Amino acid sequence: MATADILVAALFSAAVLFLVTAGLQLVFGVQRIVNLTAGSTYAFGAYFGASAFDWFIQRGGSPLLLLPVLLVAGIIAGQIGFVIERVLRLVYARDEAFQLLMTFAFVLMFQDLLRFVWGAQPRIMADLPSVYGRVTMGGFSFPTYNAAVIACSLAIAAALWWFIERTPLGHIVRATAENRAMADALGVDTRRINMLIFVLGSVLGTVGGALVIPTTAASLEMPSVLIVEAFAVVVIGGLGSMKGALFGAIIVGFMRALALTFFPEIEIMAIYIVVVAMLLVRPYGMFGKAMP
Repeated sequence: MATADILVAALFSAAVLFLVTAGLQLVFGVQRIVNLTAGSTYAFGAYFGASAFDWFIQRGGSPLLLLPVLLVAGIIAGQIGFVIERVLRLVYARDEAFQLLMTFAFVLMFQDLLRFVWGAQPRIMADLPSVYGRVTMGGFSFPTYNAAVIACSLAIAAALWWFIERTPLGHIVRATAENRAMADALGVDTRRINMLIFVLGSVLGTVGGALVIPTTAASLEMPSVLIVEAFAVVVIGGLGSMKGALFGAIIVGFMRALALTFFPEIEIMAIYIVVVAMLLVRPYGMFGKAMP
């Protein structure tokens, strides 16, 4: 595999990982919930995206609209976050371990939901990214679809930064994350903020799943594989840090691409080596804060 292919594969993997991990970081940053359903919403987005595109093609849609159709499908699928958050709302005042168990219960329910709706066999889309062709630069060639997903992820990252740092609602979200009791005292409807952030986190996960489906198979193993990589990103970047999600995703993406190219037998172990090293050197991650 050429160097350019490794680079694009790493950045593509990092782009998808960032979307899912950014949603996980948002939910933890505001609600202090380690959301195990991130992997399940990712898989749900992948299956839903594949079905949505099949429906679109059957009604005469153009394959050239693959990317926008998957984006819209991911956003629609992410509305499942409304349902999940309404249930989690019942346990916000409970112990953190209880909240964690509740999100794990959703993981198990999602597993059965995916099997019931789409069956146990992996769902594979045709070689659809080929409709966009390939980009050739300086003698290197790589799929245009992969480059478009990377650009889309960067645009979403910029939009998230603008929303959190530059909008009045973003300032309220940050204030709620810093001091929920004070935000309540000042009249902030923290229940609406919880709903907004959880649904936004779910949308990021389902969009990531929808965008990745043309390049891989949707399967029931997707949640467990993704959640391992997502939490590796969190450990490396730092829990609750959006900047950490970006840099952590890039590191994990490159480790995964290099391992798949040169040592495919140790793909997962290579990621764990980086995670263990980070835990030994800086337990709270690159951009995380040390707990008091």
